[in-house]
Amino acid sequence: MKYLTLLLLYFPLISFSQDDLLDEIDNDTITENYASAAFKGLKVVNFESTKLVAKKELTFVVAHRFGTVKNGFDTFLGLDDAVTRLNFIYGISDKVNISVSRSSFQKIYEGAIKFELIRQKENGFPLTVVSYNSALINTALDKANLPKLEFINRLGYTAQLLIARKVNKNLSLELAPTFFHDNFVADNSQDNSQYALGIGGRYKLTKRWSLNADYGWHLNRSETSPFKNPLSIGFDLETGGHVFQLHFTNAQAMNTNGYLGQSTGDWADGDFFFGFNLSRVF
Repeated sequence: MKYLTLLLLYFPLISFSQDDLLDEIDNDTITENYASAAFKGLKVVNFESTKLVAKKELTFVVAHRFGTVKNGFDTFLGLDDAVTRLNFIYGISDKVNISVSRSSFQKIYEGAIKFELIRQKENGFPLTVVSYNSALINTALDKANLPKLEFINRLGYTAQLLIARKVNKNLSLELAPTFFHDNFVADNSQDNSQYALGIGGRYKLTKRWSLNADYGWHLNRSETSPFKNPLSIGFDLETGGHVFQLHFTNAQAMNTNGYLGQSTGDWADGDFFFGFNLSRVF
């Protein structure tokens, strides 16, 4: 595991206007010998995709996830227990994005940087590799219940590589080796530093619709942990100026540390959540 940690920590050192989005719907070819449009959304479902916001563009993403559908109409299929994440993403360049977000799940504030290391090229390098790194503050931790709580205990970190290949005009696949750390974990048997491997993909169904899925395999989860590996399935719909992402997942949290470390749903029990992401470029 130490080699995976070193690899992930080393790399950090080294969404469109309306017309642009409509043009991109059919743009699944090779641009300047580089593969384009492997993913149309900034996320596969839960995991970040290799797509970045263009230079000097500001994208606002509203991510909404309802409560579990398992409780039926007692919670109106989860509507009563919904959480929301608001995320602003700015393109410093075509290869570097920064973002800030706030989630109602644990009242988390998060800042992140996402940058392209290398891009898939025809008759060249066969993969696109992007680094995603974030730091968060969990403001929901209550000092009344945790009298020894200090500010540093509220912090968490993520270092992630997104390794994708556009196999053909319809199919794109991604691997996401991930290291994440929470300074406070409720389960004393769980290591603060945790490791996971994300697996995801996109299959284009029509010019506007695609089927997306991803799964997070937690590599050092405590044997007594009540949490599950996140499995998510969804659809992307492209319209003028917007990208809608509709999905079902067993993770209600939407930041990386949350969905990888604290997924509570169990698909086998019908315990999953419906959600959507809506992005808009300014």
